[in-house]
Amino acid sequence: MKIVVLTGGVSSERNMSLYSAYNICSSLRRLGHEANILDLFFGIDSERVDGFFKEDNNLEKEIKLLKNRTSEVNDEVIRRQEGKLGIFGENVIDICRKADLVFMSVNGKVGEDGHIQAVFDLLDVKYTGSSQMSCLLSLDKYLTKKVLVPEGILMPKGFMLKKGHKAEYVPYPCVVKPCSTGSSIGVSLVNNDEELTRAIQDAFSFDNRIIVEEYIEGREFSVGILDGKALPVMEIRPKDGFNNYKSKWDPDMESEKICPANLDKDTARKMQRLVEKACDILDMDIYAKADLIMSDEGEIYLLEINSLPNMLDTSVYPNMTAADDIYYDQLIDIIIKKARYYIGHNNGQN
Repeated sequence: MKIVVLTGGVSSERNMSLYSAYNICSSLRRLGHEANILDLFFGIDSERVDGFFKEDNNLEKEIKLLKNRTSEVNDEVIRRQEGKLGIFGENVIDICRKADLVFMSVNGKVGEDGHIQAVFDLLDVKYTGSSQMSCLLSLDKYLTKKVLVPEGILMPKGFMLKKGHKAEYVPYPCVVKPCSTGSSIGVSLVNNDEELTRAIQDAFSFDNRIIVEEYIEGREFSVGILDGKALPVMEIRPKDGFNNYKSKWDPDMESEKICPANLDKDTARKMQRLVEKACDILDMDIYAKADLIMSDEGEIYLLEINSLPNMLDTSVYPNMTAADDIYYDQLIDIIIKKARYYIGHNNGQN
């Protein structure tokens, strides 16, 4: 198949998206597909369009070039806003329409908030991952609570705060985080008023709305979904006791990951059923990842759901599938086959 690995974009998770795209595209080529990397925001020059799928370019060099352009993003966003231009770079739509499938690797806002999926639905472009509405509901942590809590899913209590507004009462300790980021970007554990002020400023630098919620002390876990079924539970053990951006991406602070987690069968299955239920409610059946915490009292809380898990070969999600004897190339193959099945099924095709 001709497959575009759509990556990059404008969010704070741009570089993580690029690293995932490298692994995805390398796998697709090993599987025999005509695959290439395309930056959502910068696109490519017109002279590359016709031969795009036949390019046998050095992916490592391509990713390095795109990573070097990250510093240009903010200025380019301003320029496009002034010219009323969109987030799609040059020739991006044209190439995606020519593809048999677009493999989504655009993390954070735009990639996971349903914007791209909405455009692709209008243009009948086939893509991997969840639908427009599922992405919107899962990336926005406030909306996630609004949908899942009434359905019996236990989540930490909290409230949403808009930029320019002040919190009247905050119980400590608490967690402050942007409404719509992933990879724990802008997330802080807060114990007093001084820390709260800094945490709110930091979170607002990533989003115009933030979540302030109770801190649940306990053990942290992740559970993936593949084709509607839960993968083995993984325990996440941060070095400093709190799972934040550094514990995920700083090699010196990287969390210990244990999969399968050291849990009794009943507790592990309870976590899996909870995630299966949440993903079913949000219609995220192909693949997704949820973060959980089990309190010292044994209560299991859902923290958030990720519609496009990072796909580095060292990332949490591929390691969970590996624990289920599904290794990276096989995982990529399953994702593209299920994407095409669900697309055809939803369109009434065989």
